[in-house]
Amino acid sequence: MPQNLDLFPIGNCSVSALVDRDGRFVWGCMPRIDSDPVFSTLLGGLEPPFEGGKGLWDVVVDGAVKIEQAYLRNTPILRTVVTDADGASLEIIDFSPRFQQFGRIYRPTAFIRLVRPLSGVCRATIRLRPTANWGGRLAEHTNGSNHIRYLCSDMTLRLTTDCPVSHILEERTFRVERTLAMFLGADEGFDADVGATCARMLQQTEDYWLNWVRGLAVPLDWQSAVIRAAITLKLCMHEETGAIVAAMTTSIPEHANSGRNWDYRYCWLRDAYYVVQALNRLGAADILENYLSYLRNIVDRAAGGHIQPLFGVGYEPALVERFAPDLPGYRGMGPVRIGNQAFEHQQHDVYGQIILSSTQAFFDERLLRPGTIEDFKALEPVGERAFQLHDQPDASLWEFRGRANVHTYSSVMCWAACDRLGNVAEKLGLADRAKFWNDRAAKVREAIDTHAWNETLGRFAATFGGEELDASLLQLVDLRFIAADDPRNKATVAAIEAGLRKGSYLLRYALPDDFGTPQTAFNICTFWLVEALYLEGRVEEARALFQEMLDRRTSAGLLSEDIGFEDGELWGNYPQTYSLVGLINCAALLSRPWTSVR
Repeated sequence: MPQNLDLFPIGNCSVSALVDRDGRFVWGCMPRIDSDPVFSTLLGGLEPPFEGGKGLWDVVVDGAVKIEQAYLRNTPILRTVVTDADGASLEIIDFSPRFQQFGRIYRPTAFIRLVRPLSGVCRATIRLRPTANWGGRLAEHTNGSNHIRYLCSDMTLRLTTDCPVSHILEERTFRVERTLAMFLGADEGFDADVGATCARMLQQTEDYWLNWVRGLAVPLDWQSAVIRAAITLKLCMHEETGAIVAAMTTSIPEHANSGRNWDYRYCWLRDAYYVVQALNRLGAADILENYLSYLRNIVDRAAGGHIQPLFGVGYEPALVERFAPDLPGYRGMGPVRIGNQAFEHQQHDVYGQIILSSTQAFFDERLLRPGTIEDFKALEPVGERAFQLHDQPDASLWEFRGRANVHTYSSVMCWAACDRLGNVAEKLGLADRAKFWNDRAAKVREAIDTHAWNETLGRFAATFGGEELDASLLQLVDLRFIAADDPRNKATVAAIEAGLRKGSYLLRYALPDDFGTPQTAFNICTFWLVEALYLEGRVEEARALFQEMLDRRTSAGLLSEDIGFEDGELWGNYPQTYSLVGLINCAALLSRPWTSVR
């Protein structure tokens, strides 16, 4: 089977990894999601079975003929069952510990693998080959009687195990006659029974996730799809700071040999806004609260000035783009990028997303820390930036590298910033500030109505005074800038469907950019189309298209950034938060009400 994105994420909001359909760790960065990968095979340009490969961790069963995989219900705990030609079988349980302990969440930088015989006796080989220097070499190692230390680039890992250490060091094939436990984490002593401790952590981690999911307000229909998307969005949060990354990977191309290989392991304030918006619909207030703490620190650091569109999970501003020369890339389709040059961009929609993300805190009575007058005053300079920049050129949400225009979506987000500040001021009883911001919003609206509306074409354009089409114009209704039944919106939706839809799926835009003409659909845009069809009363069309998108998910129930028009193959970084947001929003919109079955 060729290398593909049919991968299962595991994690604990501190660390994450991707496991392939053979139960092999093929991607994982430690100690942070944006660190050097210790498991790098996904970008190693290799095809299974990776016999001479590096940057992997697998359990190879001799004579395996059948492999079955599934998450434990409502958790990110992965169970892989392998059966050999004689009918003997074993299971592999993969997870990262996460549970309440000592009044706080225990989420170590660690992975646990449990290997358990189920029937008969399998012979297996454990291969643990972490890399250093971005795939440049195998990590050096030392060992003791029950552990192996791997000297990786950004941290030293210690594997503590009750499996004979020499079996792993020599990659020896042996009979699996009892449960084996492996704890791969920081280079610290493990002063406990590793087997019993890992078994306890498994139960506590399962309990944690079952209880978290139990608190979600899910729609009646497509519950398992929504729950899996919600769990995965939570795994994309770096809980220590509250940052939410756009995806777990870097450099999966948007289509074959496209050169559109980007590093998405950072926090885009735009993507994070959409994530918390979707999870709010499910009642997951914990992620919103944590992210708002991250945002408040970003706003403080800006001190009323420029705010860049993305940051590192530890607030790092400089994400200088460079290449990893020793990794050939996904299916050999390099380059492999580290960092993202978009941190240098002017993307004016970011000011709106900061305020839109923050607005709920002033109205939501559930939150442990409601928004305060001081918070409002800290946001006003952000609104001022939005007002000053609403009619200025930027790189747009699509992050064009070679051109700048006044983009309608960015301007509407600037309008939303002013509009929502007016709402917040009114809630706080600040009548003069409410009038101030409402007046500002009215001025921005007038500019958009005047310059983004193309009278000749009878629709909104993607840029002021332009003719281009852009799928982000479908967001004008969601942002409450325009009503769904407004003739201007209907005309714009019709033009987008005619100009950007190819078969079932939707392009972001159809004009050539820095890397040529886009060749794949952008999944969040197709979900925006589903919403637009529903709002036009084309409900059955919307449901059919939504089901088609669900059918394109991986075995893990997830989506990447892009999809091929002809074959439906997934491309782009994975799992993509944008795409999972679209899944959740459309399921909530299209589902039958609970009252229909109660």
